Amino acid sequence: MAKPKKTPRPKAQTPKGFRDYFGTDVTDRAEMLQTIAGVYHRYGFDALESSAVETVEALGKFLPDVDRPNEGVFAWQEEDGDWLALRYDMTAPLARVYAQHRNDLPNPYRRYTMGPVWRNEKPGPGRFRQFYQCDADTVGTASMAADAEICAMLSDTLEAVGIQRGDYVIRINNRKVLNGVMEVAGLAGDDKEAERGIVLRAIDKLDRLGPEGVRALLGEGRKDESGDFTKGAGLGDAEAETIMGFTDAKRDTGPHTVARLRELVHGSDIGAKGVAELEEIAALLDAAGYGPDRIVIDPSVVRGLGYYTGPVYEAELTFDVQNEKGQTVQFGSVAGGGRYDDLVKRFTGQEVPATGVSIGVDRLLAALRATKRIGTTEQGPVVVTVMDRDRMADYQAMVAELRSAGIRAEVYLGNPKNFGNQLKYADKRNAPIAIIEGGDEKDRGVVQIKDLYLGAKIAETATHEEWAENPSQFEVPRDQMRAKVQEILNQ
Repeated sequence: MAKPKKTPRPKAQTPKGFRDYFGTDVTDRAEMLQTIAGVYHRYGFDALESSAVETVEALGKFLPDVDRPNEGVFAWQEEDGDWLALRYDMTAPLARVYAQHRNDLPNPYRRYTMGPVWRNEKPGPGRFRQFYQCDADTVGTASMAADAEICAMLSDTLEAVGIQRGDYVIRINNRKVLNGVMEVAGLAGDDKEAERGIVLRAIDKLDRLGPEGVRALLGEGRKDESGDFTKGAGLGDAEAETIMGFTDAKRDTGPHTVARLRELVHGSDIGAKGVAELEEIAALLDAAGYGPDRIVIDPSVVRGLGYYTGPVYEAELTFDVQNEKGQTVQFGSVAGGGRYDDLVKRFTGQEVPATGVSIGVDRLLAALRATKRIGTTEQGPVVVTVMDRDRMADYQAMVAELRSAGIRAEVYLGNPKNFGNQLKYADKRNAPIAIIEGGDEKDRGVVQIKDLYLGAKIAETATHEEWAENPSQFEVPRDQMRAKVQEILNQ
């Protein structure tokens, strides 16, 4: 008789593209998000927490032309036939929320939201399928004052979390200007939709392919290093140079950049409107005290131009860091946004203007850690050691006393037989202090306080004489324990 097969144990590993967050990963992020929320709240934005699950219909723009809508989203089908999916970003849920509750919401509606999003994409180094986003949007106004306010708020947010002025720049562009440039280049009309799409995708790769690569895609096409050929837009030299002129239009000052853009869109009404919008945003920001040391007009910002309908903006950190190859590079983008006046229309049939920004939470947190502007190690709790397991009530009374004073504390709950293991545990917890009360200390009404941080420092650098003069463990009366612990922590 064959032996029954054993059920294999499950592998203890995270799914591909996902990760676990421990200790300071969680607390540092929570602290940063609280700071960001404070800025958003100060600007008059209200918090919104929408469902992590949406109908695939609501996420319609991500639906592929196949039976199962799983490209780009994690989706499943309900028994009633409806498809549901984890949210891909925070903007599509906002469009659904606004369309559903618009009669009860103020107009314009200003909201911020924070939380994880999920993308069913191929994972890679530093690229995960779940990550945090932090968005702020204004829905229901076409005023450029809303776009200027978003940029000002983004500037204040970066400085509030610890990015110093001079270490970042917020760049502003406008999709309408590009539309005007394409019109001048002969790409207007429904019959040129395919070519316009190729142009948009080409200039969106400017930072990766460089001007020569983009120029090739505007013409006949481009062959990459592997030999694969990508068909281009088929533009002539003059038309291609007009498009390239748009990406290279930044000048020394904002007014000079605007003047160059006006030259490029000459004869296009939509292009002229885009230039006027940039001028208005710049004037509003200047009046509020946000000059070119923080926010600039820069036509080289092309990311997302296929999605946005007007102004677009991107926050870039300009300080140097070491990449995975050990090369010195600028940190790069941590936030982006723009105006998307067509998204809510899918639900209402009416155009509803909207603009907003999304901060890449993990990217910004990595930047703060790279520059040591946020703690990379969290101080652990004071650890009360256990010398006599029958006196656990006494030890619990100690931690209760410390906690009542706002001091983080815990009793060692492992096997107390080996005292050395208790101190090893305290080290692993990054505990600043260990408290010791054996039978002798109990009888004499005292406790031993061991300053673990000072002890580690003395062990590294001090001579024997210095160690004797500055002991890291000392005795205090039991009724002075809390005050002494507080004194050490304050130091």
